[in-house]
Amino acid sequence: MRGDGKLNHDILPGEKGPQDQCGVFGVWAPGEEVSKLTYFGLYALQHRGQESAGIATSTGENILVYKDMGLVSQVFNEAALESLKGHIAVGHTRYSTTGASHWRNAQPTLGRTAYGTVALGHNGNLTNTAELLELLDERYPDHESELRGGNTTDTAVLTALLTGNPDSSLEQTAIELLPKVKGAYCLVFMDESTLYAARDPQGVRPLVLGRLERGWVVASESAALDIVGASYVREVEPGELIAIDENGLRSSKFAEEKRAGCVFEYVYLARPDTAISGRVVYEARVEMGRTLAKEHPVEADLVMPTPESGTPAAIGYSEQSGIPFGHGLVKNAYVGRTFIEPSQTIRQLGIRLKLNPLKAVIAGKRLIVVDDSIVRGNTQRALVKMLKEAGAAEVHVRISSPPITWPCFYGIDFASRAELLASGLAMDDIRQSIGADSLGYLSKDGMVEATNQPEEKLCTACFTGKYPIALPAADRLGKNLLERSVATIEAEGHVHKS
Repeated sequence: MRGDGKLNHDILPGEKGPQDQCGVFGVWAPGEEVSKLTYFGLYALQHRGQESAGIATSTGENILVYKDMGLVSQVFNEAALESLKGHIAVGHTRYSTTGASHWRNAQPTLGRTAYGTVALGHNGNLTNTAELLELLDERYPDHESELRGGNTTDTAVLTALLTGNPDSSLEQTAIELLPKVKGAYCLVFMDESTLYAARDPQGVRPLVLGRLERGWVVASESAALDIVGASYVREVEPGELIAIDENGLRSSKFAEEKRAGCVFEYVYLARPDTAISGRVVYEARVEMGRTLAKEHPVEADLVMPTPESGTPAAIGYSEQSGIPFGHGLVKNAYVGRTFIEPSQTIRQLGIRLKLNPLKAVIAGKRLIVVDDSIVRGNTQRALVKMLKEAGAAEVHVRISSPPITWPCFYGIDFASRAELLASGLAMDDIRQSIGADSLGYLSKDGMVEATNQPEEKLCTACFTGKYPIALPAADRLGKNLLERSVATIEAEGHVHKS
């Protein structure tokens, strides 16, 4: 269950859908209860990570961190939040893409500098962690960091590098380090007196700046600003480092902007009430549905979404086609992340743990079922089967994005081509695999146009294989990605050379 009420693709027991790595939140606000502001900010960002949550606060003299495994509401209670005193806070909610799902990898991470303590939260995924580790060992061979405690994340490497220089302030160290960091990253970090935020030069993941009456907020999505009553100011620009302290806000550029924002944020990852680069995500998804109806019309009686992620696109499809919109599935809103393994008997019920068909609505009807994407296809396969068993005459599946055929190395958890149903399969093979009467995907051009962004300012790698940031070493890419030679990929312009 996504924290915004959106149902993940993992509606089958054990089935895991595409997930973003993390959500980050930071606040500098003397006189405010910053731990509670951060709690509600993280609650608004719960969809960006459901494995662990953490908050660090500073009184100006010392930093205290509280973090644990689980959802934001499971990790924190009133007593925990009351104990987190101060006027600066950094918060994080995590889904692992690098590093295992263990408490020691929860964030914010902590590090000691010559001047104090650093607490850091990271959203994204680095592509040159191995190089950064070499840099760390070369420059600071005696470094002490969470790496020593078994923290395996790229965030721990960043924390160690930020805290390793005894001759430079944290701000100056960050300005010198960040140009050497490659990949997707939004960083929110602090020492005892200052809140910092930084975003990679491509701006792959969103990061925004907001204003409180008595302070400032930075967050992964604008919806989190709304929740805590902060007014939207602007995006943190790609290649920008922001610092906020008692002297106000200051900004510096550590790299030239080469914008390549993740298009999948518009398709699925971000909350529908979030705005990215001036475009409200809900409006983009409705437009994707309208275009989908133009590109893949079919005679039917009802347009229905896969709750909830397919709802805006289904509304758009209905508006454009003139076919009535309706809900053919009822979801259990209280089935979310669980640590209880379902029994074999319950597992066989599969999708019904979270969705149940409204037989009176769908029996005898020709259905158009709209979803945002197909990753592995298991959920769509089970859904089509369930609808037909409930009496649907026909089930036509419509997807409001193109086929996902390439892995993501920038913070979304589909890192192998072997996992992707559409990789190497013809359209009719995919249709047969999920059991639909027909199947239609939105075109790449239709998806891009709905974002109101030019394609050259978007990352479409999971749909096109065109990676805007140099990829990791070949051994990390794995056999599946190297089915075509690196030379061929480079010749086609699909990857920038290191």
